[in-house]
Amino acid sequence: MTQNLTNYCGNINTSATAIGNSVNLSACPYFVNETEWPLERIVSMVVPVFFGIIGLIGLMGNALVIIVVTANQQMRSTTNILIINLAAADILFVIFCVPFTATDYVASEWPFGHLWCKYVQYMIVVTCHASVYTLVLMSFDRFLAVVHPVTSMSLRTERNATLAIVAAWVIIVTTGIPAALSHGVVNYPYGGRNYTACLFLSEEGYNLVAFQVSFFLSSYVIPLFLISLLYVGMLLRLWKNAPGCNPSAESRKGKRRVTRMVVVIVLVFAICWLPIQIILVLKSLKLYGNSHITVIIQIISHVLAYMNSCVNPVLYAFLSDNFRKAFRKVVWCGRPGGYPFEMTQHQTKATRTTGAITGNGMSHVDLL
Repeated sequence: MTQNLTNYCGNINTSATAIGNSVNLSACPYFVNETEWPLERIVSMVVPVFFGIIGLIGLMGNALVIIVVTANQQMRSTTNILIINLAAADILFVIFCVPFTATDYVASEWPFGHLWCKYVQYMIVVTCHASVYTLVLMSFDRFLAVVHPVTSMSLRTERNATLAIVAAWVIIVTTGIPAALSHGVVNYPYGGRNYTACLFLSEEGYNLVAFQVSFFLSSYVIPLFLISLLYVGMLLRLWKNAPGCNPSAESRKGKRRVTRMVVVIVLVFAICWLPIQIILVLKSLKLYGNSHITVIIQIISHVLAYMNSCVNPVLYAFLSDNFRKAFRKVVWCGRPGGYPFEMTQHQTKATRTTGAITGNGMSHVDLL
């Protein structure tokens, strides 16, 4: 398999998996002349720093979420089981995406071999979908808790949450196989020697446009639509007052808080992933040029997408009052005067189902 340098530089990072194949700047003639603008040198210094910070924050934040939830029996609920799965998926995403994308940006070739190229691209697709569809499951869980607080009690159990997670992983792991089959190491000549790159294997008959569009739909459009639909339904139910009931100022304040956070959750996901998704689609259609500006935009888009894995622990865990109390309990465990964290058996049971029923018949759930 050999493709010329022009084709390589013009189509690099067009894989549907994405997020992984970047621009090997030192191999492209646009960036060889450092006297004009030392972009290659700048990228080789800046990318490892930014990607390293993102990787460290992503690993630490999501690991803390898993430790805190698993260490506190009181926090075992359907929502928190989903949060653990989200944190685990984000950790795997950071491990299999961030370091290899950074290497692709700063190295002149792919140094990890053919099988690891396939495995990395496969894991990027799998972990990306696992993270996104965990958000969909969390949205569905919250929708049931607010819209059907009583009838959903038998459905929103830890066992059913675990089964839903297992089913999602089985589907995602199976449907991600084409990502491994359609990627591999490609050799290309430049400057009298051969280089390697981990790319989508268009020359072996795989359709890049179909692959990329399907990735865009399955990992962005469809989950964003489902999340938005569920949250809109939840908010409509939340703001609908029972007949003859005048909500208190505290109730209205709580509703406004939930509404703001729902808007933030949807916007963060949409904004973080939109730029890189658009770039990948444009690249598959050969509509994304190669210039200093486009490379910079692509790097920023990668960083923004990866930041989503760092933001998720904050949005879905650290903004929760119960989680912060549990976190303090873990931190102060065994120390005199530790932070009090009391929860009666009745409160624990209520938290594990739908929460306490308020005066207007609305189930109060800790949405964050």
